[in-house]
Amino acid sequence: MKYLLIIPLISLNVNFIHAQSNGEVVALNKAAFLEKVFNYEKQTDKWIYEGKKPCIIDFYADWCGPCKLVAPIMKELAAEYKDNIIFYKIDVDVEKELAAVFGVNSIPRILFVPMEGQPQIAVGALPKEAMVRQINSILLVKAK
Repeated sequence: MKYLLIIPLISLNVNFIHAQSNGEVVALNKAAFLEKVFNYEKQTDKWIYEGKKPCIIDFYADWCGPCKLVAPIMKELAAEYKDNIIFYKIDVDVEKELAAVFGVNSIPRILFVPMEGQPQIAVGALPKEAMVRQINSILLVKAK
């Protein structure tokens, strides 16, 4: 019986990693956020990013018109930058605590999380060109 419980857990973990490496936008819940992005319950005094690559997090809701404009752009960028950046999305109607932690009171809100330093937030439906500028200036900056 123990083997039957272990196999599905391993399968879920492999699928999560596979989704990231295939350039997809991965939905985050609180537990995954704490593990993969930032554990604000443990680290209350400063930001420490937990990821292995920079990431972009789209705070959205299914009913939000501008969010529906951003979703296909995020999907395109996830495919284009699959080797360099992880793309996440957080449904603010489901993950109210995460929305509150980041002061999300209007959507879409996009969080750009570099490997080092503080994340930066953009509010509103950014066009693809603006997202690419943010990616290049915040996430893919080469160390000098």
